[in-house]
Amino acid sequence: MNLLCRAACLLLPLVLAACATEVIPPQGKTLPQLSMQSPVLHPGNGGQLVTGVALQPGDIVLSAANTFNSLGLQLATGAPVSHAALYLGNQQVAEAVGHGIQQRTLDQLLAEESTVVAFRHPGVKPEHVAEMARFVSLHLGQKYNYTGIVLQAPFTLERRVCELPLVPSLVRDYCLQGVAAVQLGLGPNDRFFCSQFVIEAYRAAGLPLTDADPRLINPADLLHMREGDVPSVRIHQTLLYVGHLKAPAQAIVLSQNAP
Repeated sequence: MNLLCRAACLLLPLVLAACATEVIPPQGKTLPQLSMQSPVLHPGNGGQLVTGVALQPGDIVLSAANTFNSLGLQLATGAPVSHAALYLGNQQVAEAVGHGIQQRTLDQLLAEESTVVAFRHPGVKPEHVAEMARFVSLHLGQKYNYTGIVLQAPFTLERRVCELPLVPSLVRDYCLQGVAAVQLGLGPNDRFFCSQFVIEAYRAAGLPLTDADPRLINPADLLHMREGDVPSVRIHQTLLYVGHLKAPAQAIVLSQNAP
């Protein structure tokens, strides 16, 4: 009985957090290991501060701001990011924001956000970058997907059932697709919110990040596609960490004091 109680106490926080997990098969004489999604995102945890020079076209830029909307999304998803943008090169980013699809400078984005971090798909080639740029130019000025954002609110809560600990990745993926079909509806959508826009840009370039419906992907899902994390949906390629372009002052101090 005591053993069961201890096990329940250990699993309860995971159930409440409803974070995706993945069982790593044993290697040699080692036991299987349970890997969980990580909410950690600051230079003090092994990261590095970089400048825009380190970026390459096609990099995915995730960020968060000290605003009510950003903090609300971070709380709902349990991740320290709330926005996603696509780096085009020449210090330009493309993104879906409230007034539609826009292109602006990286410095303008940095001025508004409190945390900015970049990730890279290692398979991006010049032809992919050209197609991404074409996709952006076709959709500049297009209206924002407010309907998708409104539907994301209940979906973010209901999807937690699919992300309970120890749920196999294949089952989790089908569960998310099923819940999304009910909550978000089916069929094409010609308007985008931020993370949906990034997913669609990669898909248009012939380099899909995932086969999941882009409308179910939020910035936290993009974050969990990184190397060493547990993705919420099945992905084709893990994203590589490039570095932090901006981090909270406390995190920078931690990074500088790290051994």
